[in-house]
Amino acid sequence: MYKRILVPVDGSPASDRGLDEAINLGKDQDSEILLIHVVDDWEVAAGDIAAVNLDAGSRKLRQVGQDLLREAEARVRQASVPVNAVLLEELGLRVGACIVQRAREWPADLIVCGTHGRRGVRRLLLGSDAEYILRHTPVPVLLVRASG
Repeated sequence: MYKRILVPVDGSPASDRGLDEAINLGKDQDSEILLIHVVDDWEVAAGDIAAVNLDAGSRKLRQVGQDLLREAEARVRQASVPVNAVLLEELGLRVGACIVQRAREWPADLIVCGTHGRRGVRRLLLGSDAEYILRHTPVPVLLVRASG
């Protein structure tokens, strides 16, 4: 039923749980997994990095993203599930929008993503990529909540 599963990864415990669930689904459904990591330019612009170091900050975020993808790809391959990985960098585009866009382009049958389950003011201040994905995606979404 789900032959093409898109899984965003960011290195968080919620993302790791989502990846575990996607691997289980991939084995069960004989699926292919596409891992994506979105380089979030807002982290550079809003972080503690001086303006003159924005390029260095972006390079560091890309390197961290590539490392995360390599680790996640190794986990999926170890489970004998076909996998590809893509690093996305869309300046000015929300992380959730990048994920939805890639789901359309690939095209995915399912998006599996971890969620922190923030509520109230914390969700309002920090935003919710999972909520954005749910509201805008053309495909089913499985949200996996971080434990605790």
